[in-house]
Amino acid sequence: MTIPVRQLKSHSGETVTVRGWLANKRRSGKIGFLQIRDGSGVVQTVISRADVSEEAWEEVKRATQESTVRVTGIARVDERAPGGVEIQATDFVVRSLTEDYPITKKEHGTAFLMEHRHLWLRSSRQRAALAVRSEVCQAIRDFYYERNFTLIDSPILTPTSCEGTSTLFATDYFGEQAYLSQSGQLYLEPACAAFGKVYCMGPTFRAEKSKTRRHLMEFWMVEPEVAFLDFEGAVRLAEEFVGYLAGRVLDRCADQLAVLERDVSKIEKVTGSFPRITYREAIEILQKEGKEIAFGDDFGGEDETILANAFDQPVFVTHFPVDMKAFYMQPDPEDSELSLAMDLLAPEGYGEIIGGSQRIHDHDLLLERLQQHELPIEPFQWYLDVRKYGSFPHSGFGMGIERFAAWMCGLGHLRETIPYPRMLYKIYP
Repeated sequence: MTIPVRQLKSHSGETVTVRGWLANKRRSGKIGFLQIRDGSGVVQTVISRADVSEEAWEEVKRATQESTVRVTGIARVDERAPGGVEIQATDFVVRSLTEDYPITKKEHGTAFLMEHRHLWLRSSRQRAALAVRSEVCQAIRDFYYERNFTLIDSPILTPTSCEGTSTLFATDYFGEQAYLSQSGQLYLEPACAAFGKVYCMGPTFRAEKSKTRRHLMEFWMVEPEVAFLDFEGAVRLAEEFVGYLAGRVLDRCADQLAVLERDVSKIEKVTGSFPRITYREAIEILQKEGKEIAFGDDFGGEDETILANAFDQPVFVTHFPVDMKAFYMQPDPEDSELSLAMDLLAPEGYGEIIGGSQRIHDHDLLLERLQQHELPIEPFQWYLDVRKYGSFPHSGFGMGIERFAAWMCGLGHLRETIPYPRMLYKIYP
């Protein structure tokens, strides 16, 4: 009976078969200790020369790292073993022998590991990080499903820019210019008039010539939009959302966080209401820290770290100058020079994990903002139509999944939270 490793505890005392890959092997005389990974977990297999056939023992001797194997034996609960269970083998077969596996137990540089990303995925830390990412993605879907949001898939190929033309990947679309999407937001907003509460989740692309640990050329983003939701409502939704995701990671990813040696006390603080400061207050904090920054300047990575480190929870920065933000953000009714926009900064140097705003719902104001940003009107006519035919106040935000997952895992670079990272001048494999 073939049993996944994660289910072995419930089959203690039974004869089971596990198929997978040999992660590690050591022998002491006539006893072999094999670590076998099957995708659901890793199990220690103890093979005694006296308990198996001559053919099986020869298979144990010739098995190499990452060979595909099959083991049959008695499952035994043993809390000292990895995963709390081990197999006392009665048979062992090598199904595919691996030779010269490039990633060995010695230290390898990041450049080497990135060239072998397709194999590096098999390592314990990489599996743990991607398992956390998977749980985050499932939690995202559950959060919005439980709150009656409708999933709307925004297109990846678009004829217009969302955030600005300087970071677009351009491509030919049957003789017309098209771009890889920077965000699904603009296409998501019209769906609010159909469903009220909507979200999209998918890949987005930014051609930023940045080599920082916080940036990827291709990353995944989740973006909710809600009809009749004001700015304060959007802030509360973002707060609840992040707290929900952090709670899911703590609840369901304890083993992975242990592998990553993550200090979970940092994640345990991601709950309740988060502190808020205005952009103006943020500038004052930075100036007191000796930063040469003035009102109207954008924050760099170091600035975001200073601001976040002033708190032990994520912190909202709100009410940015209008000129700093995208054309579609609603001005503050009490100060038209400021926008009803917010960024949520994560602690520990992870920077902005959420950016959002109340959207402009007045047709004429949106048209004026498009003109101020020197954007062509015709490609945005459909977007203006949303304000022409039954306009309504609405708000939303976007969250980069890799950056959030990196924060949860305590990883130093986003490249380890996506299976095949696309970075500056790096597209292989």
